[in-house]
Amino acid sequence: MLSYRIDMKFTLRQLAIFVATTRHGSVSQAAEALSMSQSAASSALAELERHFDVRLFDRVGKSVKVNELGKRLLPHAVELLDRAEEIEDLLHGKCGFGSLDIGATLTIGNYLATLIVAEFLQRHPESSISLEVRNTATIIQLVAGFELDLGMIEGSCSHPELEAIPWLDDELTVFCAPSHPLARAARADAEALLAQPWILREIGSGTRQTFDRAVQALGAPVKVRLELEHTEAIKRAVESGLGLGCISRLALREATRRGSLVALATPELDLRRRFHFLWHRQKFHSAGMHAFLDLCREMTAGARRSDEVALADIR
Repeated sequence: MLSYRIDMKFTLRQLAIFVATTRHGSVSQAAEALSMSQSAASSALAELERHFDVRLFDRVGKSVKVNELGKRLLPHAVELLDRAEEIEDLLHGKCGFGSLDIGATLTIGNYLATLIVAEFLQRHPESSISLEVRNTATIIQLVAGFELDLGMIEGSCSHPELEAIPWLDDELTVFCAPSHPLARAARADAEALLAQPWILREIGSGTRQTFDRAVQALGAPVKVRLELEHTEAIKRAVESGLGLGCISRLALREATRRGSLVALATPELDLRRRFHFLWHRQKFHSAGMHAFLDLCREMTAGARRSDEVALADIR
C-alpha cells in the first residue's frame, strides 16, 4: 500500500525562491524576478534553512553563492517545480505544455530555432516559450546552471554535467565579396588563406571553435582583422571588402543565391561540425521538452546538412 508524507517542512514557494536566488546570485534580484519583496524572499529562505538546520548559501556582503549542499539540492528543486507546474496546468484543464526556456546559439537561433518555436506555438497555443540566443559558451553556462531547460548548440560540449545529443550535420564555408580577387576562381589554397585578412566570430562561439580547429592544418595563424558577434554583421563587413569570412552554409545560402557573396572552395580545411541538443544530466524532461525535441527532428528530417533543411522562410 502506498503512503505519502503530508507534513513536509518546505513549500514550493521556498524552493522557487531558492532556485531564483541560485540563478541570480542575490536575494534582491531573486525577489524582483518573482515579483515579491526582498524581505519576504529573505524570510522564506531563512525559514527553509532554519527548519532543516542547514545553510544553502555562502553569504559574502550582499551577494550569495550556492554551497555544495545547495548545488546538490538544485536539480531536485528544479524538477519538483517543473512537475508542479505540469500538475497545475492539468488541474486548470490546459492542454498545452506550460512554459519552456530554450537556448540556441546564434546560427541555430537566427536561422532555425525561431521558425521551430513559431511552429510549436501554432500547434500548442496554450504553451509559452522563452528563446535565448547567445554564443555557445553562454548557452553551456546557462544550461549547466538550470537556467535553460534545453540548449541547441553548434559544435561540441565537454561539460561533465551536460548531455550533448547529435541533431544535424552542419558545415562552415569561407566566403568573400564578388569583387575580391579570389571570387573569380571561387577557390583558395593555404597560401591565399594565410595572406588574407579575416572577419570572424568571437572567441567562445561554436563557429569560431570549428574555424580555429580547422585552420591548424595551415601550419600558421591567420590574420584576424575584425571579430564580430553576429553573422549578419560579418556578411556586411565581407561585402564591404574588408576580408574573408567563415560562417555556416545555412547562414550564407541566401546571400550566395543572390550573388552578393561568393563561397570559396577550401579543400585544405575540414569545416564540418554538428548541431547538438544540450541538457543537464539531472534535468527532468517534461512533456513539453519531449514535444519540442520531436518537432525539431520532424522539421529537419531528410536533410543531410543544415543548409538542406526545407524551410522556405529561412533567409
